[in-house]
Amino acid sequence: MTKEHAVTARRIVALSAGLSRPSSTRMLAERLGQAAVAALGDQGVDAELEVVELRDVAHPVVDAMLTGFATGELADVIEKVTNADAVVAVTPVFTASYAGLFKSFVDVLDKDALAGTPVLLGATGGTARHSLALDHALRPLFAYLRADVATTAVFAATDDWAASGHATGGEAALGERITRAGRELARTVAAREPRGEADDPFASAPSFESLLGG
Repeated sequence: MTKEHAVTARRIVALSAGLSRPSSTRMLAERLGQAAVAALGDQGVDAELEVVELRDVAHPVVDAMLTGFATGELADVIEKVTNADAVVAVTPVFTASYAGLFKSFVDVLDKDALAGTPVLLGATGGTARHSLALDHALRPLFAYLRADVATTAVFAATDDWAASGHATGGEAALGERITRAGRELARTVAAREPRGEADDPFASAPSFESLLGG
């Protein structure tokens, strides 16, 4: 990858709060991210997708909640999310709301981490009855964080994966909803300048070696 490509390519981070492997939550997060990347490509905008499974940093998330500090792999994930040009956030629905792991990760983010960031929401559950969680739980959460939330959010029930792309009840197919949501996110991202690498606030600090040698 050239330096120019690294600066201009939009970076999309897809967060999956699925707890199992394989996970329909990860599958939806990946497909939403890929749809956004494809839509950006149609507009002549390079984009890169990285899928992050929060289950891999579940223990560090708990540690950060107890200590107030994120370290190691969790710190890397938080940095990626904070510096992303867009975030896809997908959670399974538990007890009519987002998963505890999903909320715990959001709780360890800085309150300004997602301010103004384009965000596409998604959720998975056993039946379509759980889809209301997108509007009564997820959307208010990201509105509080001042994220720029896409109008279309995508819920995928178990039947959506087994219906070969054909939804019941006259609703659009899951693939069509994913494509529409990806296009909406892409339009928002394409209209903005790429964020580029965040400045390191400690870059100018002298090293211990230079202090001891001076």
